[in-house]
Amino acid sequence: MTTFRHRFVTTAALLTLVAGSVAAQTAPDRAVRRLSVDEAVRQALEHNLGIQVAKVAPQLQDLTIAQTLTAWSPSLTATGSTSGTDTPNSSFLSGGSGDAINDHRLAGNVGIRQATKFHGASVALGWDNTRSTSTNLFTNFNPQVNSSVSFSAVQPLLRNFKIDNVKSQLEVGKKNRQNADLDVQAAIATTSRSVRNAYWDLAYSIESLKVARQSLDLARESLRNNKARVEIGTMAPIDIVEAEAEVAQRDEAVIVAEAAIDRTEDTLRALIFDSSSADFWTVKIEPTDKPPFSPLSANVDVAVAKALESRTDLKQAQTSIDATDVSLRYLTDQTLPEVNAQLDYGLSGLGGTQAIRGAGFPGPIVGTAQRSYAAAIADIFQNQYPKWTLSVNVNYPLGQSAQAANLARTRLQQSQAKLQLKNQQLQVTTQVRDAGRTMTTNQKRVGSTRASRELAERRLDAEQKKFAAGQSTGFFVFQAQRDLAQAQNNELKAILDYNKSVVDFETIQQAPLTGGSGLSVSAGATTGTAQAPTNAAVSSGSAQRGF
Repeated sequence: MTTFRHRFVTTAALLTLVAGSVAAQTAPDRAVRRLSVDEAVRQALEHNLGIQVAKVAPQLQDLTIAQTLTAWSPSLTATGSTSGTDTPNSSFLSGGSGDAINDHRLAGNVGIRQATKFHGASVALGWDNTRSTSTNLFTNFNPQVNSSVSFSAVQPLLRNFKIDNVKSQLEVGKKNRQNADLDVQAAIATTSRSVRNAYWDLAYSIESLKVARQSLDLARESLRNNKARVEIGTMAPIDIVEAEAEVAQRDEAVIVAEAAIDRTEDTLRALIFDSSSADFWTVKIEPTDKPPFSPLSANVDVAVAKALESRTDLKQAQTSIDATDVSLRYLTDQTLPEVNAQLDYGLSGLGGTQAIRGAGFPGPIVGTAQRSYAAAIADIFQNQYPKWTLSVNVNYPLGQSAQAANLARTRLQQSQAKLQLKNQQLQVTTQVRDAGRTMTTNQKRVGSTRASRELAERRLDAEQKKFAAGQSTGFFVFQAQRDLAQAQNNELKAILDYNKSVVDFETIQQAPLTGGSGLSVSAGATTGTAQAPTNAAVSSGSAQRGF
């Protein structure tokens, strides 16, 4: 049974080594892209799809504002028409000379209308021209040419005087544009955080692979030593089986660590590279920076004050409240009576072929006189036939109005939004304090894991010396090797978590965190670096080595 186990473990180890060798030989050559953490962030700002999507929102809001402004653009209308009417000659007073009266009319109208920015006023100007012919005996002009100019102005005196629908939509649109800009800032911050954390994850995976390979080398060295002792008769053959099993287990750890590198590398490439490039999936990323360990002290009070002032989500909430204030002003205005002053002024001119009649009714036509279209236009410019009307129109609903109901609902919504903002500020304060606490905790973890790693190194050295003197067994040596590998990984992970918590602490003062990295809060990212934070809420202590 022992021999079978020995052969099985040996065969498994050999197959694993051969498979790794074949994979290494058949793997295609990959281009290598060496990147620092700041270079990775710059790549993301240029290529990240999430940021590109966020940058479209302000453009959409610009189009919305432009669409609202069209309400103040003049509109031009033009109409051309021709018509004819045949009316039965039912009376001698109808003016017909036969069975019917035939009327034909050709018209052309041009008008311009515009709502103005001046307290909701609107103006309209029209120019109408007609040419008509008729068989009616009472008609003095046949054909007859008419030209007229009309002007109309409407000025609200109460409702829509201070703020109207267009001004309300425009102000709200500008607030939405501010929120769209804040969305872009949040996207940049959160993406920068994600890039830095993914970069440190990749650096950690590479260092973790080195630890796994170092542990594998120690196991292989122990296997060689055990074989040598078996050959000279100082060790039982069964100890070789234990050593081979340990080699196989640590070889598996190397394989898992290599897969972790590929996984974290894909996460980083998806954040920083152009997905349409030909080598997107094949280029190998090689980090040039390693997570440093520079102890920093978190000034939570300063960080909380900065977050309450600068957080994008808090600014957006306040901007939304400001937009609601605009709606309240408009709805309050809409509860006023609708009182509009209106001025209508018109001028007209007449032309065509005028019938000159003799005595009697309607008198025989004894001659004609021509009055040209230019003469009709001259009548207009000379103000020959003016017509004007000045009126005041009042409209006030009796009983409960829809405007009053909308106003009451909007006031409740504004009160709710203010309470939500206070709650959000409380949550932000809690999140910042927790982020600072996490950073301090991770900083202390680095010191404790470093001490554990140093003690594990000393313990392994002691076990190896005892084993060489025959005072220990291979089991305790292997256990010490595993403990050392675990201690090394724990130290690497503590340094990684510390750097990510520094990034989170800086980010959470700018935008909500979107996940991960040891914090159970929501959303964020930073454009600064963990190595040299510019935030006054973080101050550095004495620098120590990282990985």
